[in-house]
Amino acid sequence: MDTYLKLCRDVLKQGSLKEDRTGTGTISLFGYQMRFPLSEGYPLLTTKKVSFHAVLGELLWFISGSTNIRPLVTQNIRIWNEWPYAAYTKHPDYKGEDLSTFIEKIKIDPVFAEKYGNLGPVYGAQWRNFNGVDQLKMVEESIKNNPHSRRHLISAWNPPLLQDMLLPPCHLLMQFYVSADGTTLSLQLYQRSADIFLGVPFNIASYALLLILMAHATNKIVGDFIMTLGDAHIYTNHLEQIEEQLKRDPYPLPAIRIKRPVNSITEITYDDIELIGYQSHPVIKGLVSV
Repeated sequence: MDTYLKLCRDVLKQGSLKEDRTGTGTISLFGYQMRFPLSEGYPLLTTKKVSFHAVLGELLWFISGSTNIRPLVTQNIRIWNEWPYAAYTKHPDYKGEDLSTFIEKIKIDPVFAEKYGNLGPVYGAQWRNFNGVDQLKMVEESIKNNPHSRRHLISAWNPPLLQDMLLPPCHLLMQFYVSADGTTLSLQLYQRSADIFLGVPFNIASYALLLILMAHATNKIVGDFIMTLGDAHIYTNHLEQIEEQLKRDPYPLPAIRIKRPVNSITEITYDDIELIGYQSHPVIKGLVSV
């Protein structure tokens, strides 16, 4: 994952101090692109441990169209917890519960989760129901039946609904591309806002995995994942963590195995996916800015 480490170095060297919505402060660089040839391995970061369980669980949650955190909470996936909790603290029903108490209520009480665990019409909702259009299924069918189309696009940015989302989408536009000989599928992602320490390693792994799953469902060879970043930033409270990563040497990349053939990406389950050969340095923790 030298490509990711180069991103870190480039932002530290070329970026500028900039204020941000959260009040934390960032070192920011605008406009950056990375390419990951998946023939070289699955780009799961090795200079710190990244939870593949969370990557896979969240991606399948997106694919399902769900926008409530309860399916994630029941799998002990915590990555979306802070946003519903922040909204809950502003609700008249809030009784001073801390985050852990709130999440336990989401886990054990489906009625409470239905009321307070929803993020609004975020990623999965837009992928599967963008003003009535199932973009994911439409693109899958287009890749199969019209592979050389330049319209294999999925957008999560739906302006009339942004006000209803607890967090407007950061990774918001993707385009699939089939090679001239029809054999190989690649994917480019545009991400408007990129938290380099916490978010980007997860986003790389998630969209590379989405490409692998879509290639499997459409009977293609996996090509390149290209990631284009708008505001690429390191939060000022993550500088020590980034410097620690830069001291570490990457391990060889792991691989992904899908255990059975499928007719559609929507048929793939958690148990169908196997991560092979993942070796990493220890976890490095950092606070999320909400």
